[in-house]
Amino acid sequence: MNPRISFVAAPLLVLAYGVIRILDGLDGSRGPGLAWTTGHLAFMAALVLFVQIFWRMRAMAGRNALATVTAALGTVGVATLLAQFGIDIVVGFMAADHAAMGPLFDQVRSVPGVRLAVYDGGPFLFYLAQLGLVVQLAARRRIKAWTPVLVLLDLALPFADKDLIPVGAVLLLVSFLPLARRADEGTARPAAALA
Repeated sequence: MNPRISFVAAPLLVLAYGVIRILDGLDGSRGPGLAWTTGHLAFMAALVLFVQIFWRMRAMAGRNALATVTAALGTVGVATLLAQFGIDIVVGFMAADHAAMGPLFDQVRSVPGVRLAVYDGGPFLFYLAQLGLVVQLAARRRIKAWTPVLVLLDLALPFADKDLIPVGAVLLLVSFLPLARRADEGTARPAAALA
């Protein structure tokens, strides 16, 4: 897939997830059902695209050790989020209604190591890597200094209120558009030319 498409499609899929999530909650509860599953699948598709985005940003940053480690940690974070959202979908299929989802989630989280790896720790690698790679690109003057600020806002908004995910996705799209235009640079030139 063309890397330019990933830089645009990933934020749009996160936007779709955020909007579907809001619509799913209009009846007072989220999941299970079509909206729950569709929204989660949209976010999972975005996560798959983020793997390509992380490695493309690594190339744009010069393929150095810091960029490589950051992209690798981001990929691990993607894997943990894919596991989390996969669990959400399975629980949605298994539960008869929203109330039945809670005990199922409790069973999953009680498995040793799952809470830390899939919920409390692992996913943060995705968010930290996203910010870390953008900061590296800004430090190398590959992108504007305001880009990490927009990415940070995108990452922070859901912590304030998850209904702000669509707003954060728009900010992410704005911050990724310059990256989409330069996405071929990491492969078109040798790493030394990126300095």
